[in-house]
Amino acid sequence: SLNPHITCKICRGYLIDATTVTECLHTFCKSCLVKHLEEHNSCPTCEIVIHQSHPLQYISFDRTMQDIVYKLVPNLQQNETKRERDFYRRRGLPYPKANTDKVCEKDVYTFPTNTTTKEENSDCHRSDEQVNILLETTNQTNHMKSMKRKFIRCSAQATVTHLKKFVAKKLFNNLDRYKEVEILCNEEILGKDHTLKFVCVTRWRFKESPLKLVYRPRQDF
Repeated sequence: SLNPHITCKICRGYLIDATTVTECLHTFCKSCLVKHLEEHNSCPTCEIVIHQSHPLQYISFDRTMQDIVYKLVPNLQQNETKRERDFYRRRGLPYPKANTDKVCEKDVYTFPTNTTTKEENSDCHRSDEQVNILLETTNQTNHMKSMKRKFIRCSAQATVTHLKKFVAKKLFNNLDRYKEVEILCNEEILGKDHTLKFVCVTRWRFKESPLKLVYRPRQDF
């Protein structure tokens, strides 16, 4: 009964690297969708035009859906990982999802979101789509100091709550005080469950990187 919700409408197989069209939220295997968009600019399911000239910029890796698929289908993740490794090994190519982390750049702070498996944790979500952020405090208040590293790069699947906890840790050295912090974009308070991908699509669309966010003390009215 769940199969129609966790299978790709193009290849009819279980979703692998689940990728969602941001315009209509239909999800497909990444490879299937990319191949489709090489010749078409519309969603394979509803045929809505994704973008006239750059449809690949309006699709996003859906980690939540992929985690659901891997949890529901026994051994799917292990089998797919083995197939991927064999594919690259036969061609003499490095496995792109291998843990090749190096020391982060000194001027950019990179941090992971919560993870569900050891393999994901070892990669610190660097295989996710990444978002560059400029995180500053408001000019009209002196209650919060500026952080030494205001440029941040993290997973697009990170939420506003992750950023609030990051600010609380850096400024107060206390994660529990994250509820005292508000994050704003374009002077609008962001919801705690909004992902950074959602913020980029809805609040920062067609604007240049980095995504500019502001933190301030929580204001109760």
